[in-house]
Amino acid sequence: MTKCRILAGLFLVLINLNAAHAIKAKDLVNLIIQKTGNTPFKNTVDVFKAGNPDEEVTGVAVCMFATIDVLKQAVETKCNFIITHEPIYYNHLDATDQFIKDAVVAEKQKYINDHHLIIWRFHDYWHTIKPDGVLVGMAEKFGWKQYATNNFLNRFTIPETTLQELIVQLKVKFPGVSFNVVGKPALKVSRVAFSPGASGSNSHIYLLGDSTVDVVLAGESPQWETYEYVRDAVALGKSKAVIFLGHIPSEDAGMEYCTTWLKTFFNEAPVTFLECGPSYITY
Repeated sequence: MTKCRILAGLFLVLINLNAAHAIKAKDLVNLIIQKTGNTPFKNTVDVFKAGNPDEEVTGVAVCMFATIDVLKQAVETKCNFIITHEPIYYNHLDATDQFIKDAVVAEKQKYINDHHLIIWRFHDYWHTIKPDGVLVGMAEKFGWKQYATNNFLNRFTIPETTLQELIVQLKVKFPGVSFNVVGKPALKVSRVAFSPGASGSNSHIYLLGDSTVDVVLAGESPQWETYEYVRDAVALGKSKAVIFLGHIPSEDAGMEYCTTWLKTFFNEAPVTFLECGPSYITY
């Protein structure tokens, strides 16, 4: 009888220990914001996109895009809290008014609700941490941290090479990723400016106009903007080039680094990085 009481007591202690270490999603978000060195922003896209913030976190899945495949992986790995860098409903603010009768959105919402998933976007805060969390992860991916010429990790002076050879080097880092390139393959380059994600053509063109930049390594842009600017620049004899990696490849390593960063101060539940993969196939 005494032995049974002891075992029951130990069981209750274990339950209490687990309860003591459990954390609600909203409290984890507050902790994350605190660790970025920020106070809560008044206007930000970094808000809860789905689920109940008062529910306890059983596991954290970090990703670039919370695609259906990523959500399924999260469920399989028992992660009920998803931290996504980008929107879940195909526009910056995750507005769903235009999707009221859309089957894809309805099914995605149902899957999220059926599995009690909590989704929080981590975009603005992650980009404002010093240095920018995405840039830290990408600089490590490129293997260029030692070549950085500023503390932001978006300017690099690499050993001089040609544009063609730089593409070959990048293909080693990004196997299976197709690049869109504007520029002469034989162009000598060493001074690289990095502009990830959808920074916009204004950002790209500003960097290309800088006399200390040979090539801009970018995420994406409408093809009638930066692409055409660089095409005209090359035709006019300017020693400029741009390499588009694609939105996901240009930031994905930043969210993988986010997983490592989270583990430095949060260990109450497993933290996993889930790759969303490319948005499309190039033939």
